[in-house]
Amino acid sequence: RSHYFIQSNLRMHCVRSTILSSRARWLPFRLLSSSTISDSDLVVIGSGPGGYVAAIKAAQLGLKTVCVEKGSTFGGTCLNVGCIPSKALLNNSHYFHVAKHEFANRGIKVENIELDLPAMMKAKETSVSALTSGIAGLFKKNGVTSVYGHGTVVTPNQVIVKNNDGGRTTINTKNILIATGSEVTPFPGIEIDEETIVSSTGALSLKKVPEKLTLIGAGVIGVELGSVWQRLGAQVTAVEFLGHIGGMGIDSEIAKSLQRSLQKQGMKFKLNTKVLSAERTPNGIKVLTEDKKGKQGELESDVLLVCVGRRPYTANLGLDNIGVQMDNRGKIPVNERFQTNIRNVYAIGDVIDGPMLAHKAEDEGIICVEGMVGGVPHINYDCVPSVIYTHPEVAWVGKSEEAIKAEGVPYKVGTFPMAANSRSKTNNDTDGVAKVIAHKETDRLLGVHLVCSVAGELINEAALAMEYGASAEDIARVCHAHPTVSEALKEACVSAYAGKPINF
Repeated sequence: RSHYFIQSNLRMHCVRSTILSSRARWLPFRLLSSSTISDSDLVVIGSGPGGYVAAIKAAQLGLKTVCVEKGSTFGGTCLNVGCIPSKALLNNSHYFHVAKHEFANRGIKVENIELDLPAMMKAKETSVSALTSGIAGLFKKNGVTSVYGHGTVVTPNQVIVKNNDGGRTTINTKNILIATGSEVTPFPGIEIDEETIVSSTGALSLKKVPEKLTLIGAGVIGVELGSVWQRLGAQVTAVEFLGHIGGMGIDSEIAKSLQRSLQKQGMKFKLNTKVLSAERTPNGIKVLTEDKKGKQGELESDVLLVCVGRRPYTANLGLDNIGVQMDNRGKIPVNERFQTNIRNVYAIGDVIDGPMLAHKAEDEGIICVEGMVGGVPHINYDCVPSVIYTHPEVAWVGKSEEAIKAEGVPYKVGTFPMAANSRSKTNNDTDGVAKVIAHKETDRLLGVHLVCSVAGELINEAALAMEYGASAEDIARVCHAHPTVSEALKEACVSAYAGKPINF
């Protein structure tokens, strides 16, 4: 019996070892396995602000929903390398700037203020990680199935995902929603290495503060990231092809106000100027420029930030496999229900026409899936606000004065300077202005433009008012708390409807 027991144990040991060895040998092949998800109602390709919000809303409405994300975390550009990390750096760099340059005048004595860039970057990464993992939690809470990998549309009812772990997932579905967002627009002839020649992604993770930083482009991304590194000690020069900063759509008076503020802080601008070339030298990066008069110049810098805009991410998605139409910019035309020319394939966000804004994509995502279950889609693009998160912040909703004038619409303007606002005075934060444009005959609000410390928050009052068709007088007659920056908006509305403000 003892002999039999020993032999038996030896055989069992050999069998167990063989099984384990076999598992070890076959483990890579198991990870490369294929799987199929059948009978889904909706596949959302992309988990940025538009995609993840659409997926959650669809699941809440009872649709069996799958969200495909090619990255390793949810949130797309916005949460990972866009809106969220940039706002973390903007906020903390502003604190550093105030501590170093304003505390003494505010009666606060602090010695030996130093920058700890790795700690600032870690704070940024902590914010990003919390929010991206939060989406994963929301997906689980709402029953959204997630698949990590690159999705390709094979038919109008099938998406094949090349999984990030090397496997493959086939998803059969009734509807497909393209929410893949956008990518950095390359500058011809300039190769980005994300170290010395960087896109916005690299500019969010520089290892040290450059002595000199050159920006190609003074739009939203340029002035925001330029502000971060200027506050931390860099000499920043922005080269802008247009005659104003702030990008397309900004009111010219507002753009000039922002430029004055940023120049006071130390940023330099070369407007009406194009970049001809950029080359690496032993001393850094040399940029060759030319102004509208044909005069050429050179800029030397340690780091070059290329921020000339973004383009829709619609390539390599298999859309041509099913005949989805795209324009010459790679954008997907859609109808009022966000349907492409293939009726069960939808698109939202940066891949369709309109401003590339996270909150626009979110609203489109919700409206799109509500339409799938029978809702009536509606969005007023004139009431989608835009914000530049510099200091002071800039925000607007509706149309600029130039656009209204070009349309031949009769209008009137009311303005109020932040220097005359009591809260701005007490905060010693008086740069900026509130500007209200109303219809000359009906007084209905056509556009609201703000430059102030809290423009990004205050603009939402104007957006709500415009969504409900308010007049300048409507806001002027709403009692605003005192002292608040919001009183500047009220005074601008008083100026627009009555001809004169009270406190200026």
